[in-house]
Amino acid sequence: MEHKPNAVLNEHLKRRAARRALHETVRLHLGFLLLGVICLTVTLLALPMRALLPRALSKRIGRKLVNLLARGYLRFLVLMGACRFDLAALDALQGEPAMIIAPNHPSLLDAVMILSRLPNAACIMKAELVNSVFFGAGARLTGYIRNTPIRTMVQLGVDDLRQGSHLLLFPEGTRTNRFPVGAMQGTTGLIAKNAGVPVQTVFIETDSAFLGKGWSVLWTPKMPITYRVRLGKRFDPPQNTARFVSELEQYFQTELAHAQLPDFPVKAPPA
Repeated sequence: MEHKPNAVLNEHLKRRAARRALHETVRLHLGFLLLGVICLTVTLLALPMRALLPRALSKRIGRKLVNLLARGYLRFLVLMGACRFDLAALDALQGEPAMIIAPNHPSLLDAVMILSRLPNAACIMKAELVNSVFFGAGARLTGYIRNTPIRTMVQLGVDDLRQGSHLLLFPEGTRTNRFPVGAMQGTTGLIAKNAGVPVQTVFIETDSAFLGKGWSVLWTPKMPITYRVRLGKRFDPPQNTARFVSELEQYFQTELAHAQLPDFPVKAPPA
């Protein structure tokens, strides 16, 4: 008889855990579904806009459209209890002169978070995304830049910056593959030097490995996931790109090692 209350309690805890897991799975798939709808919407709007509007106008409208849809998407994730975001620090960059926005890259949501707050930002994207049916039309509408070939990427990035835009460029070149930050590539310094613009560092901190390097889309994370973005040092246009890359990597290593959110292993499976 003494064990009966414990058995009832254990059964209650199991049921509550099962309900929580089901709710998290539903939120996950709703999030993916809405993202797909948004990408399809941008694609359908991009085709006539590129055909009918002057290039400069269609690019400006396209970036504002992405900004509004990204902001709405993140708001949806908050409302259904999937995520919590603290992105207010990015608002200080609105209206600032041309510069490279250089964040670390812990997850696939990073670009969405940055672009939700910066309505006139270009983005360096993987070539396969720019060439894809799903993302290609929207990427071309907004003037986003494919990451290959390198020489063309650098020139297009410089041209966009000289037109007064912000340029979102992840210095790691891919999602973080070692904690707290991966090896930096030289393209950030090279573009900043050729364009004569500063590099604004941005730190993205999270308490989950969700959609990080090695994360399977079949895994369901514990929710809500917390994301915080804070601004770091703004570097002047570099004179020596190799020295700049080394300094930038060391700076990210130091700052992210002292992040206030809990550490997480990059390739950890869901608990």
